[in-house]
Amino acid sequence: MPQYRRTDRLNEQLRQEVTLLIRGEVRDPRVALATITAVQTSPELDHAKVYFTTLGDAEERKEVLAGLRSAAAFMRRELGKRLHIRRVPELHFTVDKVEEEAQRIERLLYEALPRDVPVSNDDDDDDGEDMTSVEASDDLDSDDLDSDDLDSDDRDSDDRDSDGEADDASASGDLGSGEDGPPRSAPDARGTSD
Repeated sequence: MPQYRRTDRLNEQLRQEVTLLIRGEVRDPRVALATITAVQTSPELDHAKVYFTTLGDAEERKEVLAGLRSAAAFMRRELGKRLHIRRVPELHFTVDKVEEEAQRIERLLYEALPRDVPVSNDDDDDDGEDMTSVEASDDLDSDDLDSDDLDSDDRDSDDRDSDGEADDASASGDLGSGEDGPPRSAPDARGTSD
């Protein structure tokens, strides 16, 4: 079971509360499109970095950042009323660049892949062959097995009781006749039959 630190729980609670404050309490129109993605508090709980994303270019992000910074004191005061903690951390807003970095890496990988190799999508299998049919073709078919192999295995298991002991008839040397063939003879000591 994972162990959660107190700061992890507080980070998630702060993220939820700041999101609610931005949606319902903050009247600044600049922050309307901000989405809070994460909060990271210091171990002493004095400071909290609040990561956000927004639609638009760099200029619009700067405006949203300015709006969030101007509303930081109001949000801290409201958090003090809502949360039952001794000291509410000071909020520092930062643009979350994780999504931008993920898009950049994806673009680099796309450029690095050769163009002549088609990228397969599991949902769009046009060739009609799926993994189960490929896996099934790798397994042994029932036609590949010899009927003699199956019969000899059945004979071996017929000579044993449920507890693994040899059958009385086979132990006494009387092999009798098989259900599906001529009488069987016991092999001599060298492994050859009479």
